[in-house]
Parts: sequence; C-alpha cells; structure tokens
Amino acid sequence: MAQGQALICRLLASSVSVAHKAGKIIRDVMQKGDLGIIDKGENDLQTEADRSAQRCIVASFKNLYPNINIIAEEVDKISQNLDVPEDWLITELDQKILDLECPKSLTNITEDQITVWIDPLDGTSEFTKGLIDHVTILIGVCVDDEAVAGVIYQPFWQNSGRALWGLVGSGIGGFELKEPPQNNKVYVTSRSHYDKAIETFINGLQPCEVIRVGGAGNKVLYILEGKAHAYVYPSSGCKRWDTAAPEAVLRAAGGELTDVHGNKYSYGKDNEKDPLNKFGVFATAPSYNHTEFMKLISEIQSKI
Repeated sequence: MAQGQALICRLLASSVSVAHKAGKIIRDVMQKGDLGIIDKGENDLQTEADRSAQRCIVASFKNLYPNINIIAEEVDKISQNLDVPEDWLITELDQKILDLECPKSLTNITEDQITVWIDPLDGTSEFTKGLIDHVTILIGVCVDDEAVAGVIYQPFWQNSGRALWGLVGSGIGGFELKEPPQNNKVYVTSRSHYDKAIETFINGLQPCEVIRVGGAGNKVLYILEGKAHAYVYPSSGCKRWDTAAPEAVLRAAGGELTDVHGNKYSYGKDNEKDPLNKFGVFATAPSYNHTEFMKLISEIQSKI
C-alpha cells in the first residue's frame, strides 16, 4: 500500500478497487439467476447480491483500515459474516486517485475521524425486476460529519462496470460532467416510493419534465450526466448510506445535496442508530443555483 499518500486519497482509491470487485459479485449473482430474495419489510428487499457485495466491501475495508467506522445497510448475520473468500479481500489502490493532490484541509485526517457509509446494492427493488441500469454500489467516505469522498459504481454499465468518483476540493473522475438542458426544467424523483403528496409537491415546482427512476445513486447520476437539473424527494425514506457517496461526488463536481430546509445531513458515526434522512433529499446540478432552488421549495411548502 502507498503509505505516503494522505489517508483520504488511499480510502477513495481503495473504494474504487473494492467497488469493481463487488460489482463483479453482483453480476455473477444475476447471471446465476437465483437472487436469494429476502423481504425485509414494505418496499425493502434484500438479495444474495446485496449480502455478498457488502461482505466483500466491509471485509476489505476492515482488513486495510481497522480503525475506521463502517456503517453498511444490511445488518443481518449473513451480511456481517466477514469470513470471505481470499479473492474478495481487495488491497489494490487505484493509481489515478493516488496521484491526486489532496486538499490541505484533509491532509492530516486520522482513521478515527472517518465513517464510511455503504450501500452494497442501491436499487434492490429494480434489480429484482431486471432493471439493472438503475443499480449502483455506493461507498461514501466521511470526515467527522461531512461527506467528502465517494464512489458511485454502476455494475452493469457496458456489461463490465464503471466507477464514478469524487473528492471535494480535488475533483472528479470516471465520467464526463455534462450540463442539463438550458430550456427545459427536468427533475428526477423516485420510481417506487411515489405517492399523491410527492406528485403534488413536484407539480408545484412547474417542471417541464419529471423522470422517475430507482436508486438514489442513479438519480444523482442523472444530474451528473446532464439529464436532470435536480433530484427532488420531499419525503423521509432515504438513509445516509443512500446519500453519502452521491453527495460527495456531486459536491466534488460543484453541485449540492441537502434536506428540504437547505441543511446538509450529518454523516458522523453517531448517526448509525438513526440513519434516516427525515427531511427529504434535494440535489442540484452545478449550474443550477441551489439557494434559489431552496427558496422555490420553501414557497411550495408554504402553499401546501
């Protein structure tokens, strides 16, 4: 391991390498056809791909960085079993990220300041329905309360996977940032967690188009790839493992992600017992003024 590099850069470099392996595990489960679905509750499924990908990611991080805090979505005994095959323990570091210049504010971060939020398979409902383009792996690296580095990994992108990453204050990689259309106001929102109240709220924003897709990571990809101006979800439901990585990548690209009041969520380890994003999720493209957008949100709230 390149011990001379700043910890935050090594963590991000590890995240990319680990995500590639977890992505292959997910593809292998899909190819075998037996998803091993478990119903955890209303609109909350888990598959063998979720469980195995999480075991790979967590075991690899525990092996490399024993003193960091790790919070992952799946909490059952199977997912927490870290006795994994040897080839699941990933130690390689992505060299492009190691070559980054680390922001001065993050140079001397120590392991006890780090919390890594992991969603091993974001978009499980879509995965079980064969909507594989909605699926991502999310690894968010947080310092104290703040999401500063992250990976959004698409396991099924061109059948081999793609890692989109960002480090706040340093840059982004793995994709080309694109601007949303100038003459169209396009919002992306939930595909499966959608009701009349959400529809009424979004209609109040007078969008030209509303796109409904699965997965928080996937929705932020719509922003990063210029397909939408904003991600609008005016309800509780998302968890910190859904938004830590997307927020970090989006912020590194110049965008913003907050709650309905314009406040950032806290990603410190103390949030493990209550990871719910209670006040919705509102994310904007770099070219879309987040402050003005939140003023518009506030006006909509006052009318409902």
